[in-house]
Amino acid sequence: MTHDVTERLSGVFAPLATPFDNDRILIDGLIANVEKMNHSGLRGYFVLGTNGEYKSLDIEERIRVLTAVVGRRDPHMVVMAGCGAESTKITVDAVNRAADCGADMVSLLMPHFFAKRMTADLMVSYIVEVADTAPVPVVLYNNPPVAAGVNIGPDVIEKVRSHPNVVGIKDSSKQSWEGNLEAAGDELCVLAGSANYFLDLLQAGGGGGVLSLANVFPERCASLYRAFVDGKHEEARKLSDEIVALNHDVSGTYGIAGVKAAMELVGYCGGTPRRPLPGLTKQETQRLHEAIRSRNLL
Repeated sequence: MTHDVTERLSGVFAPLATPFDNDRILIDGLIANVEKMNHSGLRGYFVLGTNGEYKSLDIEERIRVLTAVVGRRDPHMVVMAGCGAESTKITVDAVNRAADCGADMVSLLMPHFFAKRMTADLMVSYIVEVADTAPVPVVLYNNPPVAAGVNIGPDVIEKVRSHPNVVGIKDSSKQSWEGNLEAAGDELCVLAGSANYFLDLLQAGGGGGVLSLANVFPERCASLYRAFVDGKHEEARKLSDEIVALNHDVSGTYGIAGVKAAMELVGYCGGTPRRPLPGLTKQETQRLHEAIRSRNLL
């Protein structure tokens, strides 16, 4: 892995939420979020991921969201676009369109509609076929809970880590990240997909994190990474404890609806999830407000 790739994947990415109002994408709100986060200390944005509800967007909406983010990101910010689909052909098409829109990298969630058929060898074949033609670097995305249990494990990592266009993995599984980090060696950059083990991953040699809480408190998430890099271990642990607790209060309790409600509470445009997912009730919003306020973050 080149120094340039390592640098571009080191730090904190916000997995940008897509704000909706009655199912309508609030593009102006999304742009305002990006412009505000540009100077927060983040490394970049993961667009069209789980927090972005990309499975709830049609193809043209995905392009519209990605184009808006690319057009308003600061030049130093890296944009990674979620492109995983249920077939190799559709994934390749999505990767090419994302690259045409200006995405710096693409991310691949594994196909999972036929989960029982998704063996390690099939995953390797899928990754290699996409990476062979991708015009930008490929980052794998491991998130079994949203992929019908399909898990990228060390047996897959060991077979794709030497591919020149496969550069990293975002691992959102607390069960697999340690094994995948070991399997990645010096060839792939491993990113934590959860604040719950972000600091542990950094201490074990990982490169960064894609943290849902960075939609709400990007500066705090970036400060944790910077404290670790600067060797301020006590400060890093204190920030990590705070962020883990906040993560439990927000996405851990309420999911994407909690992330969006928290964004609204702190001045970002969160909107609501797209149906059939509901937003928070008034009582839930009040409890979330009290949890954030109790930590002096409002």
